[in-house]
Amino acid sequence: MHDSPAPVDPAVDDLAARLRRLPPSCGPVRLVGVDGHAGSGKSTFAGRLADALGGAPVLHLDDIATHEELFAWTDRLLDQVIEPLRHGRSARYAPYDWRERGFGPARVLPSAPVVVVEGVGAGRRVLRPFLAWLVWMEVAEGDAWARGRARDGAEQDDFWADWVRAERRHFAEDPSRPFADLLIRPGNAGYEVLTGPPTAPGSAPHLTQGDEPSAMC
Repeated sequence: MHDSPAPVDPAVDDLAARLRRLPPSCGPVRLVGVDGHAGSGKSTFAGRLADALGGAPVLHLDDIATHEELFAWTDRLLDQVIEPLRHGRSARYAPYDWRERGFGPARVLPSAPVVVVEGVGAGRRVLRPFLAWLVWMEVAEGDAWARGRARDGAEQDDFWADWVRAERRHFAEDPSRPFADLLIRPGNAGYEVLTGPPTAPGSAPHLTQGDEPSAMC
């Protein structure tokens, strides 16, 4: 499920301004990956960052993944999204319908100064060379999964059991957090933004936003 973006505060605007000053990473595009455990709030944060960037395009990786390919979607993403953006063209991809278990009509992802890619696996090794920034949502896996299960309801328990196993296997084989440029820790009153793992967390500044907590995804 994709969250509706909420209003941003000056701290997130400042983060967006820093991003605009980065050099392009994927052709003319500054590609930002927002990764983390399922249920950690990736799409909420991605939406707020996109708003602060004046409506930057956002690609949700749950439109690329499928029931049969929870993480084996790399080639599809490279072919349908990364290659066109690298050449300054808008991308066209067929979003997956999780209810109908099939791909829907093609959707356009415009080439823009900044494009946000959010979802579990956004920081995988084959994508990192194309990223201007990799952001990791700093929420413990157990807490994130509990939020996701509560959001989706009991009817999705079987899916979640399969998902947890697949996600653990993915991050064991291809971790993202060690390569993150920023760690984003959601809180009741806003976000705490830290530099990535090479820097001690206590040395990084906090960015806060006054919105109430949103549904995590």
